[in-house]
Amino acid sequence: MGKNVYASVKSYSQRGKLLKKADLQTLAESRDLEELMTRIKNTIYGDAISDVQKPYTSQSIESGLRGHLAGVHYSIAKTAGDSDILDAYYMKFIISNLKQILKGKVLGKSQEEIETHINLRAEELIKQRDVIIKALVSKDLEETVASLNSVQFGDEISKAASLYNETKNIQIFDTYFDKILYQQLGRALKNTRDREVIKIVGMDVDFYNLLSVIRGKFWGLDDSQIEDLIVSQTPSVPKELLQRMMAAATIRDAFAELSNTKYKNLIPDVENELDAVAQFERSFEMELYNSSARSFTKMFSFATIIGITKLTSFEVRNLAAIAYAVEQKIGTDITMAKLIVKE
Repeated sequence: MGKNVYASVKSYSQRGKLLKKADLQTLAESRDLEELMTRIKNTIYGDAISDVQKPYTSQSIESGLRGHLAGVHYSIAKTAGDSDILDAYYMKFIISNLKQILKGKVLGKSQEEIETHINLRAEELIKQRDVIIKALVSKDLEETVASLNSVQFGDEISKAASLYNETKNIQIFDTYFDKILYQQLGRALKNTRDREVIKIVGMDVDFYNLLSVIRGKFWGLDDSQIEDLIVSQTPSVPKELLQRMMAAATIRDAFAELSNTKYKNLIPDVENELDAVAQFERSFEMELYNSSARSFTKMFSFATIIGITKLTSFEVRNLAAIAYAVEQKIGTDITMAKLIVKE
């Protein structure tokens, strides 16, 4: 038990350092990346971006922040001791790099271009750099897929590549790589009896499954292709419900299937399908954010450790979104409305 108490205390102190909405607002109001960097240096993220070189880009700022986040997650996981669940969340870093590499290869980007989108700190910490480097130096999509053949999820990657070749929809890679992640999470969940943990992690798996069905329909995939995206462990969304959503005539009808579930408040109320999918995704993410924030009601519980892992991820994502918005001269109001932060 000792380890959890220590990790939980560490989670609380980490939560105290999370940026407030007002801090994010100040960052979003930066006139350019130069000013944004100066402002970030006055937050707890000062060290995280100390290695970012000029000329600044939103990409290089995000990379610095992600490297820092990998360190935070690694130390939380180390403190908490062996945990399949934390290991699964940690895989997010590696998955994210693999997504960038495969999508880069599809778009014909050079190795140098792809490198600006990835940060290998997470891989360095767990001594897995070689896998990513091998994929990175491969000459095209086929060779990249082949280089990943030996890793534990090689078959999912080749499925993604063949479905991409059939549909030419690059988002297929995002979904298939997410599947790898949520499958790990689902498996890890089976080994826990902690109700709080099941609730907070289960919601992530539900989010992935529901969104995959909706997106699959939106992309015009057939039932068996959608079925293949689904992760089998479904904490509170039974398989039958997912199947009814798949069978629904329209996306709107698919959403209507949620009206008797605990997710009924998340059903979007817009006609346009693309907007409906985006609205559902945003509402669900706010729900995930709030459930992570609520995990701090019980001291010394493992849920708080998962909670801080998720809250710090949302924060770095918010900062990356701000960097992109400042770089692209997007208005502060629009930026703030997109962030996942306490209302």
